[in-house]
Formats: sequence, structure tokens, C-alpha cells
Amino acid sequence: MKSKEFFAGLKAGMPVCVGYFSVSFGFGAMAIAQGITVWQAILISASNLTSAGQFAGLTVIATGAAIIEMILTQLVINSRYALMSLALGQRLGPNVGAGKRLIAAFFNTDEVFALGMSRGKQLTTGFFVGVGTVAALGWISGTAMGAIAGSLLPESVRMALGVMLYGMFIAIVVPQAREEKPILISVILALVLGCLFAWCPGLNQISDGLAIVISTVLAASACAVLFPVEEEVAQ
Repeated sequence: MKSKEFFAGLKAGMPVCVGYFSVSFGFGAMAIAQGITVWQAILISASNLTSAGQFAGLTVIATGAAIIEMILTQLVINSRYALMSLALGQRLGPNVGAGKRLIAAFFNTDEVFALGMSRGKQLTTGFFVGVGTVAALGWISGTAMGAIAGSLLPESVRMALGVMLYGMFIAIVVPQAREEKPILISVILALVLGCLFAWCPGLNQISDGLAIVISTVLAASACAVLFPVEEEVAQ
């Protein structure tokens, strides 16, 4: 039964695997362009499995920022996984041990979490790990292929592959921003803050990593105040 659940998870996670491959290909190519070796890029993807966190971390590495900036950047960007893991832990049930929960937490990305939580029947660790395994394979193999391609292609082509990242973010943010006003406002605030940190005297002396952290926290905090989420009243 456990193997059946695992293979069911592998099948359900195939679309995520394909999507991860295309995005991580861009990460691998960008990593090479920033001076990261092929094996270092693969190790980053194999040990993190976080798209936004890895791309932001790559920026921090490229600028030679201090380790504290890397810690703060990753803490802010990946803090959502703590809440997602709490919800996931409740769905898995009280009989799942700490070891299995740690394995599930490692594979807990946005898309894997969505597949696990939206499953119509009982969510099992076998199914969730199956989804996470095939998704991780797509992410790691895409990084490897992108890094290898980046190390072989001319520099002009490697830099052009970096456009994939911005295309990905535009494809994710624009449809949501058109439908939900809070998201649109948060995007505009983040853009304005990013421009201030890039061009204003004094502010442009702040490192890129710390600027990302400050912009993210300020934009999110402002929207939390302007657009609070109403709690549902229990019936």
C-alpha cells in the first residue's frame, strides 16, 4: 500500500517536475554567469528546493554580501514554508512520526504543498514524498542541464538565458495582480522601494541583499495594514 501511494504521488507530480525543469534551467545558467561552478549549482538546488530563495540567494552571493544578509534574505523569502508545514502536519495526522515529518518538510514547496493539500482522499506521507521526489528530480536535473549549457554557451547567450527568470516572475505576478488589488499594491510598493534603494543617494549604498529584505518587509507590512484579512466567525 505504501509503494502504491508513492507511485501515485510520482504520477501526480509529473506536471510539477516539467515546470520545475524549465525554471531551474534558467537558474543553472544564471549561476554559471555569476561565477558558480556546475557542481555548486547542482548542490544548491539539491539542498534547497526553493526557487525564489535560490534566485535571491544567487544575487546575494554575486554581490559578495555578508552571511547575515543571506540569512535575513532567506528568512524573509522562505518564512511562508513554516506556515505551510504547520498546515501540512495537521493534514498528515497525529500518527506520523518526526522523521517522516522532516522528510515531508524538505519537499514542501508551493506546488508540492498545493497538490498534497488538494488531494481528495487521505493524504499520506508516501503520496506526498512521491510528489516531492519527482518534483525535486525535475528541479535538480533542470539546474544541471542549465549549468552545463551555461558553461558551454557563449557569454552573450548565457546572459540572455537570465531573461527566463524575469519572464517567470511576470507570468506569476501579473495575472494575480490584475485580479487582486492587495497584490497589485504590494507589487507597486516593492517596485517603488526597489527604485529608491537603487537610485537615491544614501539608500543606494545599502547592499542588494539587505535592500531585498527591507523592501519585502515594508511592502508586506503596508499591505497587511491596508488590507487586513477578516477572520471567519465560527458558527
